Amino acid sequence: MAGEQAAIIAVLVATVAMFLWGRWRHDMVAVGALLACVLAGLVAPADAFAGFGHPAVITVACVLVLSRGLQTSGAIDVLTRHTLPKNAGPTLSLAALVGLGAVLSGFMNNVGAMALLMPVAIQLAARLDLPPGRVLMPLAFGTILGGMTTMVGTPPNLIVSGFRTQNGASGFAMFDFTPVGLAVAVAGVTFVALLGWRLVPVRKQAGAEGFETGAYITEVRVTDDSKAAGMTLRDIESALDEADAQVVGLVRNEVRMNAPQVGRKVLAGDILIIEAEVEALASVLSSLGLTLEEADSPGTQSETREDETRETPRRDNSKAIEPEPGAGEADAEKKTPPSDEIVLMELVVRPGASIAGRSASDMLLRSRYGINLLAVSREGTRSKVRLRTLRIQPGDLLLMQGPPDVLVEFAADSGCVPLAERELRIPNKRKALTAGGIMAVAVGGAAFGLLPAAISFALGVLASMALRTIPPRAVYDAIDWPVVVLLGALIPVAGAMASTGTADLIARVLLDSVAQGHAVVGLALILVVTMFLSDLINNAATAAVMCPIAIGTAGVLGVNADSFLMAVAIGASCAFLTPIGHQNNTLILGPGGFHFGDYWRLGLPLEVLVVAVSMPMLLWVWPL
Repeated sequence: MAGEQAAIIAVLVATVAMFLWGRWRHDMVAVGALLACVLAGLVAPADAFAGFGHPAVITVACVLVLSRGLQTSGAIDVLTRHTLPKNAGPTLSLAALVGLGAVLSGFMNNVGAMALLMPVAIQLAARLDLPPGRVLMPLAFGTILGGMTTMVGTPPNLIVSGFRTQNGASGFAMFDFTPVGLAVAVAGVTFVALLGWRLVPVRKQAGAEGFETGAYITEVRVTDDSKAAGMTLRDIESALDEADAQVVGLVRNEVRMNAPQVGRKVLAGDILIIEAEVEALASVLSSLGLTLEEADSPGTQSETREDETRETPRRDNSKAIEPEPGAGEADAEKKTPPSDEIVLMELVVRPGASIAGRSASDMLLRSRYGINLLAVSREGTRSKVRLRTLRIQPGDLLLMQGPPDVLVEFAADSGCVPLAERELRIPNKRKALTAGGIMAVAVGGAAFGLLPAAISFALGVLASMALRTIPPRAVYDAIDWPVVVLLGALIPVAGAMASTGTADLIARVLLDSVAQGHAVVGLALILVVTMFLSDLINNAATAAVMCPIAIGTAGVLGVNADSFLMAVAIGASCAFLTPIGHQNNTLILGPGGFHFGDYWRLGLPLEVLVVAVSMPMLLWVWPL
């Protein structure tokens, strides 16, 4: 063994050990491995950061941005509402949900697809009277399975395609992964829906006894083109049952009716007062075509003359939020940024806060700050007054809309504590269609070879920014930078494994000791080893480590390297045994109440099924 080979093996072993230890983030470990290779003379300093310009890295970043555009536009919420059955049993409901998750993750980031469907999964679990974990784990595994069906479905596929170009061939096409990946995904989703979900341990939802925000009281307006216009309140309440929301009042011509008769017909221009969890608001709004009453662009509407001239009650500590003389719409318009700077934030009112006992109209939230009060959560009580005239009390939770820096300023001035920004995806038909169209064109451009994948998706990101399907300021927030850094750092390390002959050395050891020269056994070995590593370390890191070994193994055997690279792609996308192998598994750890050892009960038989289905498919589609 040459000195360079010993050095790269030492770096590789240390890197995997650090990944398994988990003390440092994956991107930190990857950068450390890269710098160690530079210092050891294995990677030239001029080439150290060449990996960050690799097409796979650019494509991953762009796909993440386009996925966020689909998410924020509400396109997926509309799709979910129209594709999932409403009254089916566990098997059909789970098959539809997990199947939808797999389809979405084939064209968007796996974690994004999982985050979008998690609230739907929890609602479904409640409807079916199942523990949340028995719906969340099948969904997590389904979104992981779906990612292996296209080149952009998951970062490992992009890495595998990149290594194929380094091996002297062109990269894989968009749907080269589909024949094997689709067969595995269909088999996996079918198994999970029919039998697998019953293998998930029944656990109590973690944190169920902890802090709960409770339901919000929200005002929504019935517009001329709303589905609710012309419906009776009874029909509307039936439509809201699925979102666990209810109508608690109606405002018509500025007159509020508490507990209106269920036979009353709702008219365009009416305001419905709805009680709902914040996570269900998007479903409520999109299902009936309603709009938030206070969600117009902040600062563009005046408070009523009565509100502006009313003598506001003064408190000794309320000076910070009293309007200055002459403050009004001009000030608000100057302060209000473009609409893409608007976020939602939850604030809790502290005891002794300066806004206690005051209403949104008293405080002139729009004209003074350029922000809106969208909803109030007051545990155990229900307001009988309009939202804008509701007197705030200590302990109330306020759902506010406005620029993030202004909301933080308001919280500091008023004695509130910001809890977190909340994501409320209010479907916008135009933006949803635009976001979906941009994604379709970007995928088509790459799939039909019109443009390289990185260029096609980069153009999609530029179009998304220009057409505002994603706010330009949110573009960099949408990118999972640790994954980008990890990929950019490990690509030169993997290149060093190939250039020093280390990949061939490892391949010969594996073949001599286990496969003993049999190509099919070697292919199965690469698949199983990759699956094992992906359960323990990041799947992108697994692909970057295993691709040179797979190419080296194929070279030693004198067979087609494509089948071995595809085995790496399948194996890297099958992290089902632990909560740390994939971010989707980690996402469900708390909400499902799972323990570390709960995943293998469904994950192990699923991985056995993956091997059983993928091996013959690999040999058929990518013959040795």
